[in-house]
Order: sequence, then C-alpha cells, then structure tokens
Amino acid sequence: MIQFIETKKENLIAAKLSGKLNEENLKTIHKQIHRIIDKGHKVDFYFEMEDFEGYTLKGFWEDIKTDAAHIDDYGKMAFVGEKKWQEWAAKATDFFTSSEVKYFDLKDKEQAKIWIAE
Repeated sequence: MIQFIETKKENLIAAKLSGKLNEENLKTIHKQIHRIIDKGHKVDFYFEMEDFEGYTLKGFWEDIKTDAAHIDDYGKMAFVGEKKWQEWAAKATDFFTSSEVKYFDLKDKEQAKIWIAE
C-alpha cells in the first residue's frame, strides 16, 4: 500500500509504504515521476517503510521497468525503514544509480526529512 505524504518540495515524491506493493501501486508512482520530469526536474524520493513486505511479482517487474526507463531522472533518495533487508536494498540502489541514496532507521525519520528537503 502507498500513502502519499504532502510536501512543499516540487520535485519530491514522498510516501509511506506498507504491506506488498503491486503493479497498480507502481503505476501510480510512475505517473508522479512523469509529472515531475515533464517540468524539467530530477525526481527526489522519500520512502518511509513500516510493516513493508516488498512487492508482488508484477509489482516488482513494474518497478524494474520504471527504474530502467527513468534512472537518469532520479535525484536524491531517502529510504527510511525498520529491517536489515531494507537497508541492503537501499545500498543496492545506490550501487546501480548515480543518485545520492541514504538509508535511515525509522527512529531517524525526522533526520531523513531534513536531508531530503535540502
């Protein structure tokens, strides 16, 4: 499930993620990405993962397709989570992109919000 978070930063997609993300969830994020890049901006992300279990198979495939199409359109990424695998996923993302990627523990989410807003 995706619950978008209101933000004042025009190029930021901020959301709370929980459960498993499916294909429709990822298509919703893809639309947000286009809304930002159509204005000529790089896309920053703030993803707060609480009780997040990952993706359905179709959701994972949609995420891979979206990232492959837009990897050069991404700016900063803040991943906020509560599980070791989420930290590893953030490190893997950092390896495959030129974006600035940071992982924060859930207890440090305010620090993550400050960092992504800079």
